[in-house]
Amino acid sequence: MCAVAAVRIILLAAAVLGVFIRPARIPNWVVPAVAAVALLLIGGMAGDEAVDAVRPLVSPLAFLLLAVPLAAMLDRLGFFSSVAALVDTGPNPRLGLWVLAAAVTTFLNLDASVVLLTPLYIRIARRHGFNPTMLAMQPVLLACLASSALPISNLTNLIAADRYDLGVADFVSRLGPASLVAVVVGWYGYRRIDTATALHDQVRDPVDPRALRLGTPIVVFVVLGFTVGDLFGVPAWAVALVADVVLFALTRTVRVSDLPFGAAALAVSLGVVATAASPELGLGALFSGSGWLAQVRVAGLGILGANTINNLPALLIGLPEIDANPDQLWPLLFGVNFGPVLVLHGALAGLLWRATAARLDVHVSPWQYTVLGLRIGLPALVAGLVVVVATGTFLG
Repeated sequence: MCAVAAVRIILLAAAVLGVFIRPARIPNWVVPAVAAVALLLIGGMAGDEAVDAVRPLVSPLAFLLLAVPLAAMLDRLGFFSSVAALVDTGPNPRLGLWVLAAAVTTFLNLDASVVLLTPLYIRIARRHGFNPTMLAMQPVLLACLASSALPISNLTNLIAADRYDLGVADFVSRLGPASLVAVVVGWYGYRRIDTATALHDQVRDPVDPRALRLGTPIVVFVVLGFTVGDLFGVPAWAVALVADVVLFALTRTVRVSDLPFGAAALAVSLGVVATAASPELGLGALFSGSGWLAQVRVAGLGILGANTINNLPALLIGLPEIDANPDQLWPLLFGVNFGPVLVLHGALAGLLWRATAARLDVHVSPWQYTVLGLRIGLPALVAGLVVVVATGTFLG
């Protein structure tokens, strides 16, 4: 291995470890950003190559930066607290909320689930005196477990569907069973954790008719824009921008702290160092072969890639290998979609969720997320993997 190749791999390892192993006062994006800058300064990657690596992330990152202020301004308007009061349906709504998050993720998309349900679930938790962190975890867990059954559910699905001319029936038959099993197994893992004990003072916000009257049309517009907009070539970030402008006119308040610049810097930095290191990793041989063992290996690569460099760069790095091994597309999609249930930065949805929750004073560190992901998401991930391999073997 030449010196440049070794440096690329070392910087990738340092960037990934730096997310977890660092002084608490240093944000988790700093070490990956330093690694990316160092890579460029020593000539380990040309500037135009870095631009090419970041280009696929521009639209998702624009959405990330615009969606958090969208949720923040809706909350300041009083919309989420009013909806929480309106839908308060009993002493323990956890199962109903789990089903709702799974449905929103599947039939709308994971971004709508994270942006709109996270503040709502935090408000509901506080109405009941529950631990808001645990109820807020539902949308981000299901953003991983329920975002594979339809093309529209996840940006990764849309990329694959466009590249290989895939339709709804392909996703439903190949990844639908695994998604269903993972959602069910995930629920049984989630319910084992004591999330319903009242630990905090209850916050009984009243229904604000004005907030509902002003916020509901905006939410309807956002939901339609996130789903139907893609059919007309309208990106999600443009929908969020329009909603932000309207909300700013109503609230007259937007803060720099509402913009998750750190999450965007983390995604860009990891994407750059991972793209530089990927040619040195010998992925071609790992994607070759057939049978259940090859499927498990490719799914494992997708999980590892998502949890080290983020699932979107992991997919883009893997797709050229899929061109030569088309049967491995479904295990790869499974890995990059389900894998982020274990690591916070594994998907942009996780970073979006963390920024949205933090604005409501619900703070989750990468380690805390991983601990909960292992307890709740890992059994669901394993069950889904068994099903997706069995489905692939049966359908051929």
